[in-house]
Amino acid sequence: MILLDGKHTAETIRQEMKQQIDALLREGRRAPKLGIVLVGHNPASETYVNNKMRACEQVGIEAVKIAYEDSVSEQELIDKVQELNDDASVDGFIVQLPLPSHIDESRITSAIDWRKDVDGLTPQNIGRTALGMPSLVSATPRGIRELLSRYGITTAGKHVVVIGRSNIVGKPMAMLLMQRPYLSLPNMSASALGDATVTVCHSKTQDLKKICLTADIIIVAAGCPKLLTADMVREGTTVIDVGINRVDGKLVGDVDFAAVAPKAAYISPVPGGVGPMTIVSLLQNTLQAYNEHTR
Repeated sequence: MILLDGKHTAETIRQEMKQQIDALLREGRRAPKLGIVLVGHNPASETYVNNKMRACEQVGIEAVKIAYEDSVSEQELIDKVQELNDDASVDGFIVQLPLPSHIDESRITSAIDWRKDVDGLTPQNIGRTALGMPSLVSATPRGIRELLSRYGITTAGKHVVVIGRSNIVGKPMAMLLMQRPYLSLPNMSASALGDATVTVCHSKTQDLKKICLTADIIIVAAGCPKLLTADMVREGTTVIDVGINRVDGKLVGDVDFAAVAPKAAYISPVPGGVGPMTIVSLLQNTLQAYNEHTR
Protein backbone atom coordinates (compact mmCIF):
# COMPACT_ATOMS: atom_id res chain seq x y z
CA MET A 1 0.00 0.00 0.00
CA ILE A 2 1.30 3.43 -0.99
CA LEU A 3 -0.05 6.52 0.75
CA LEU A 4 -1.04 9.34 -1.60
CA ASP A 5 0.52 12.20 0.34
CA GLY A 6 -1.37 15.30 -0.73
CA LYS A 7 0.44 17.48 1.78
CA HIS A 8 3.88 16.64 0.38
CA THR A 9 2.68 16.82 -3.24
CA ALA A 10 1.05 20.21 -2.69
CA GLU A 11 4.27 21.52 -1.13
CA THR A 12 6.22 20.38 -4.20
CA ILE A 13 3.77 22.17 -6.48
CA ARG A 14 3.92 25.34 -4.37
CA GLN A 15 7.70 25.37 -4.71
CA GLU A 16 7.37 25.02 -8.48
CA MET A 17 4.83 27.84 -8.58
CA LYS A 18 7.00 30.12 -6.47
CA GLN A 19 9.83 29.68 -8.94
CA GLN A 20 7.49 30.56 -11.81
CA ILE A 21 6.13 33.66 -10.06
CA ASP A 22 9.60 34.78 -8.97
CA ALA A 23 10.62 34.60 -12.62
CA LEU A 24 7.65 36.79 -13.59
CA LEU A 25 8.66 39.38 -11.00
CA ARG A 26 12.25 39.38 -12.28
CA GLU A 27 10.84 40.19 -15.72
CA GLY A 28 9.21 43.26 -14.21
CA ARG A 29 5.68 41.85 -14.29
CA ARG A 30 3.25 42.17 -11.40
CA ALA A 31 2.29 39.28 -9.14
CA PRO A 32 -0.94 37.35 -9.77
CA LYS A 33 -3.84 38.60 -7.64
CA LEU A 34 -6.64 36.55 -6.05
CA GLY A 35 -9.75 37.97 -4.40
CA ILE A 36 -11.50 35.96 -1.67
CA VAL A 37 -15.02 36.97 -0.63
CA LEU A 38 -16.06 35.70 2.81
CA VAL A 39 -19.57 36.11 4.19
CA GLY A 40 -20.22 35.68 7.92
CA HIS A 41 -18.21 33.89 10.57
CA ASN A 42 -18.57 30.19 9.81
CA PRO A 43 -15.54 28.68 11.62
CA ALA A 44 -14.83 26.15 8.88
CA SER A 45 -15.05 28.81 6.16
CA GLU A 46 -12.78 31.15 8.10
CA THR A 47 -10.23 28.34 8.47
CA TYR A 48 -10.38 27.51 4.75
CA VAL A 49 -9.95 31.17 3.82
CA ASN A 50 -6.99 31.60 6.16
CA ASN A 51 -5.36 28.50 4.69
CA LYS A 52 -5.85 29.86 1.17
CA MET A 53 -4.43 33.26 2.13
CA ARG A 54 -1.37 31.59 3.68
CA ALA A 55 -0.84 29.38 0.62
CA CYS A 56 -1.00 32.43 -1.65
CA GLU A 57 1.64 34.17 0.43
CA GLN A 58 3.93 31.13 0.18
CA VAL A 59 3.99 31.20 -3.64
CA GLY A 60 3.89 34.95 -4.19
CA ILE A 61 0.24 35.43 -5.16
CA GLU A 62 -1.29 38.63 -3.80
CA ALA A 63 -4.46 37.67 -1.91
CA VAL A 64 -7.14 40.14 -0.86
CA LYS A 65 -9.96 39.18 1.52
CA ILE A 66 -13.31 40.97 1.23
CA ALA A 67 -15.38 40.19 4.32
CA TYR A 68 -19.12 40.73 4.89
CA GLU A 69 -21.43 40.06 7.79
CA ASP A 70 -24.17 37.40 7.52
CA SER A 71 -26.68 40.19 7.00
CA VAL A 72 -25.27 41.23 3.62
CA SER A 73 -27.95 41.35 0.94
CA GLU A 74 -27.84 39.19 -2.16
CA GLN A 75 -27.78 42.29 -4.37
CA GLU A 76 -24.84 43.76 -2.47
CA LEU A 77 -22.94 40.55 -3.03
CA ILE A 78 -23.86 40.53 -6.73
CA ASP A 79 -22.58 44.11 -6.99
CA LYS A 80 -19.25 43.08 -5.44
CA VAL A 81 -18.95 40.15 -7.85
CA GLN A 82 -19.52 42.50 -10.77
CA GLU A 83 -16.95 44.92 -9.37
CA LEU A 84 -14.38 42.11 -9.18
CA ASN A 85 -15.31 41.00 -12.70
CA ASP A 86 -14.50 44.50 -13.94
CA ASP A 87 -11.33 45.02 -11.87
CA ALA A 88 -8.39 44.56 -14.24
CA SER A 89 -5.98 44.16 -11.31
CA VAL A 90 -7.76 41.00 -10.10
CA ASP A 91 -6.93 37.86 -12.07
CA GLY A 92 -9.33 35.53 -10.27
CA PHE A 93 -11.60 35.40 -7.27
CA ILE A 94 -13.79 33.08 -5.26
CA VAL A 95 -16.88 33.47 -3.12
CA GLN A 96 -16.39 31.10 -0.19
CA LEU A 97 -19.27 28.67 0.23
CA PRO A 98 -21.60 28.01 1.96
CA LEU A 99 -23.50 31.31 1.96
CA PRO A 100 -26.31 32.35 4.32
CA SER A 101 -29.70 30.83 3.50
CA HIS A 102 -31.17 34.11 2.22
CA ILE A 103 -28.62 34.21 -0.61
CA ASP A 104 -29.01 32.10 -3.76
CA GLU A 105 -25.60 30.45 -4.17
CA SER A 106 -26.25 29.52 -7.81
CA ARG A 107 -27.07 33.13 -8.67
CA ILE A 108 -23.84 34.32 -7.09
CA THR A 109 -21.72 31.64 -8.75
CA SER A 110 -23.33 32.24 -12.14
CA ALA A 111 -22.52 35.95 -11.90
CA ILE A 112 -18.76 35.32 -11.77
CA ASP A 113 -16.87 35.92 -15.01
CA TRP A 114 -15.80 32.39 -16.00
CA ARG A 115 -12.34 33.65 -16.94
CA LYS A 116 -11.85 34.69 -13.28
CA ASP A 117 -13.68 31.69 -11.78
CA VAL A 118 -10.67 30.02 -10.15
CA ASP A 119 -12.92 27.63 -8.20
CA GLY A 120 -14.10 26.31 -11.58
CA LEU A 121 -17.77 26.33 -10.57
CA THR A 122 -19.49 28.59 -13.10
CA PRO A 123 -21.80 27.03 -15.70
CA GLN A 124 -19.37 28.18 -18.40
CA ASN A 125 -16.36 26.42 -16.88
CA ILE A 126 -18.30 23.26 -16.08
CA GLY A 127 -19.70 23.27 -19.62
CA ARG A 128 -16.35 23.89 -21.25
CA THR A 129 -14.83 21.08 -19.19
CA ALA A 130 -17.63 18.75 -20.31
CA LEU A 131 -17.02 19.67 -23.96
CA GLY A 132 -13.27 19.19 -23.70
CA MET A 133 -12.55 22.89 -24.18
CA PRO A 134 -9.88 24.88 -22.29
CA SER A 135 -11.32 25.90 -18.94
CA LEU A 136 -10.57 26.60 -15.31
CA VAL A 137 -11.13 23.11 -13.97
CA SER A 138 -12.98 22.67 -10.66
CA ALA A 139 -10.34 22.81 -7.94
CA THR A 140 -10.91 19.48 -6.17
CA PRO A 141 -11.17 17.34 -9.34
CA ARG A 142 -8.11 19.09 -10.75
CA GLY A 143 -6.25 18.34 -7.52
CA ILE A 144 -7.26 14.68 -7.60
CA ARG A 145 -6.17 14.29 -11.20
CA GLU A 146 -2.85 15.97 -10.42
CA LEU A 147 -2.33 13.69 -7.41
CA LEU A 148 -2.96 10.60 -9.54
CA SER A 149 -0.56 11.84 -12.18
CA ARG A 150 2.22 12.72 -9.75
CA TYR A 151 2.11 9.15 -8.46
CA GLY A 152 2.11 7.72 -11.98
CA ILE A 153 -1.43 6.33 -11.74
CA THR A 154 -3.02 6.28 -15.19
CA THR A 155 -6.77 6.33 -15.78
CA ALA A 156 -6.80 5.38 -19.46
CA GLY A 157 -8.79 2.19 -19.94
CA LYS A 158 -9.51 1.88 -16.22
CA HIS A 159 -12.91 1.51 -14.57
CA VAL A 160 -13.33 4.40 -12.15
CA VAL A 161 -16.23 4.50 -9.70
CA VAL A 162 -17.12 7.96 -8.43
CA ILE A 163 -19.37 7.91 -5.36
CA GLY A 164 -21.13 11.28 -5.13
CA ARG A 165 -22.75 13.50 -7.76
CA SER A 166 -22.17 17.01 -6.41
CA ASN A 167 -21.54 19.93 -8.76
CA ILE A 168 -18.28 20.61 -6.93
CA VAL A 169 -16.68 17.14 -7.07
CA GLY A 170 -18.67 14.22 -8.45
CA LYS A 171 -19.95 15.58 -11.75
CA PRO A 172 -16.83 17.47 -12.89
CA MET A 173 -14.62 14.59 -11.71
CA ALA A 174 -16.53 12.15 -13.88
CA MET A 175 -16.28 14.48 -16.88
CA LEU A 176 -12.53 14.89 -16.49
CA LEU A 177 -11.92 11.17 -16.18
CA MET A 178 -13.87 10.19 -19.28
CA GLN A 179 -12.44 12.94 -21.52
CA ARG A 180 -10.04 12.23 -24.28
CA PRO A 181 -6.78 13.87 -23.16
CA TYR A 182 -7.08 17.50 -24.20
CA LEU A 183 -5.51 19.58 -21.46
CA SER A 184 -2.00 18.88 -20.27
CA LEU A 185 -1.70 20.53 -16.89
CA PRO A 186 1.78 21.55 -15.65
CA ASN A 187 4.00 18.52 -15.01
CA MET A 188 1.28 16.13 -16.15
CA SER A 189 1.58 13.70 -19.05
CA ALA A 190 -1.45 13.96 -21.32
CA SER A 191 -1.31 10.23 -21.97
CA ALA A 192 -2.03 9.59 -18.29
CA LEU A 193 -5.20 11.67 -18.21
CA GLY A 194 -8.78 10.78 -19.04
CA ASP A 195 -9.95 7.91 -21.23
CA ALA A 196 -11.49 6.13 -18.24
CA THR A 197 -14.75 4.20 -18.10
CA VAL A 198 -16.67 5.99 -15.36
CA THR A 199 -19.57 4.88 -13.19
CA VAL A 200 -21.17 7.56 -11.01
CA CYS A 201 -22.93 6.27 -7.91
CA HIS A 202 -25.06 8.14 -5.37
CA SER A 203 -27.56 7.69 -2.55
CA LYS A 204 -30.10 5.94 -4.80
CA THR A 205 -27.63 3.53 -6.40
CA GLN A 206 -28.46 -0.14 -5.92
CA ASP A 207 -25.79 -2.81 -5.38
CA LEU A 208 -23.08 -0.26 -4.56
CA LYS A 209 -20.81 -2.99 -3.20
CA LYS A 210 -21.10 -5.01 -6.39
CA ILE A 211 -20.21 -1.98 -8.51
CA CYS A 212 -17.25 -1.00 -6.35
CA LEU A 213 -15.82 -4.51 -6.57
CA THR A 214 -15.42 -4.01 -10.34
CA ALA A 215 -13.45 -0.76 -9.94
CA ASP A 216 -9.77 -0.12 -10.57
CA ILE A 217 -10.06 3.29 -8.94
CA ILE A 218 -12.70 4.47 -6.43
CA ILE A 219 -13.21 8.15 -5.65
CA VAL A 220 -15.50 8.72 -2.67
CA ALA A 221 -17.09 12.14 -2.21
CA ALA A 222 -20.38 11.42 -0.47
CA GLY A 223 -20.00 13.10 2.91
CA CYS A 224 -20.74 9.88 4.79
CA PRO A 225 -18.19 8.60 7.34
CA LYS A 226 -16.79 5.11 6.60
CA LEU A 227 -19.14 4.61 3.67
CA LEU A 228 -16.52 2.58 1.80
CA THR A 229 -15.65 -0.55 3.75
CA ALA A 230 -13.09 -3.29 3.15
CA ASP A 231 -15.60 -5.76 1.70
CA MET A 232 -16.39 -3.24 -1.08
CA VAL A 233 -12.79 -3.04 -2.34
CA ARG A 234 -10.83 -5.65 -4.24
CA GLU A 235 -7.09 -6.13 -3.80
CA GLY A 236 -4.96 -3.56 -5.65
CA THR A 237 -7.60 -0.86 -6.01
CA THR A 238 -6.67 2.82 -5.85
CA VAL A 239 -8.86 4.69 -3.35
CA ILE A 240 -9.27 8.47 -3.22
CA ASP A 241 -11.11 9.81 -0.16
CA VAL A 242 -12.62 13.28 -0.63
CA GLY A 243 -14.82 13.13 2.47
CA ILE A 244 -14.40 15.54 5.36
CA ASN A 245 -16.45 14.55 8.40
CA ARG A 246 -16.05 15.29 12.09
CA VAL A 247 -16.81 12.30 14.30
CA ASP A 248 -16.26 12.49 18.06
CA GLY A 249 -14.10 15.55 17.54
CA LYS A 250 -11.87 13.81 15.00
CA LEU A 251 -11.61 14.53 11.28
CA VAL A 252 -12.38 11.43 9.20
CA GLY A 253 -13.12 10.68 5.56
CA ASP A 254 -15.73 8.63 3.71
CA VAL A 255 -13.46 5.56 3.71
CA ASP A 256 -12.91 3.14 6.57
CA PHE A 257 -9.20 3.83 6.23
CA ALA A 258 -7.81 1.30 8.70
CA ALA A 259 -9.75 -1.58 7.12
CA VAL A 260 -9.43 -0.56 3.46
CA ALA A 261 -5.76 0.53 3.38
CA PRO A 262 -4.26 -3.01 3.56
CA LYS A 263 -6.19 -3.99 0.40
CA ALA A 264 -5.42 -0.83 -1.58
CA ALA A 265 -2.52 -0.30 -3.97
CA TYR A 266 -2.77 3.44 -3.32
CA ILE A 267 -4.96 5.34 -0.87
CA SER A 268 -5.31 8.96 0.19
CA PRO A 269 -5.63 9.81 3.89
CA VAL A 270 -7.92 12.26 5.66
CA PRO A 271 -6.58 14.71 6.56
CA GLY A 272 -3.52 15.24 4.38
CA GLY A 273 -4.76 13.80 1.10
CA VAL A 274 -7.16 15.64 -1.21
CA GLY A 275 -7.56 18.74 0.98
CA PRO A 276 -4.09 20.24 0.36
CA MET A 277 -4.43 19.42 -3.34
CA THR A 278 -7.67 21.40 -3.58
CA ILE A 279 -6.00 24.51 -2.20
CA VAL A 280 -2.95 24.22 -4.44
CA SER A 281 -5.24 23.70 -7.45
CA LEU A 282 -6.90 27.02 -6.61
CA LEU A 283 -3.44 28.62 -6.80
CA GLN A 284 -2.73 26.89 -10.11
CA ASN A 285 -6.03 28.14 -11.51
CA THR A 286 -5.15 31.66 -10.36
CA LEU A 287 -1.81 31.50 -12.16
CA GLN A 288 -3.56 30.10 -15.24
CA ALA A 289 -6.09 32.94 -15.17
CA TYR A 290 -3.25 35.46 -14.72
CA ASN A 291 -1.38 34.09 -17.72
CA GLU A 292 -4.51 34.32 -19.87
CA HIS A 293 -5.30 37.78 -18.51
CA THR A 294 -1.87 39.33 -19.03
CA ARG A 295 -0.60 37.70 -22.19
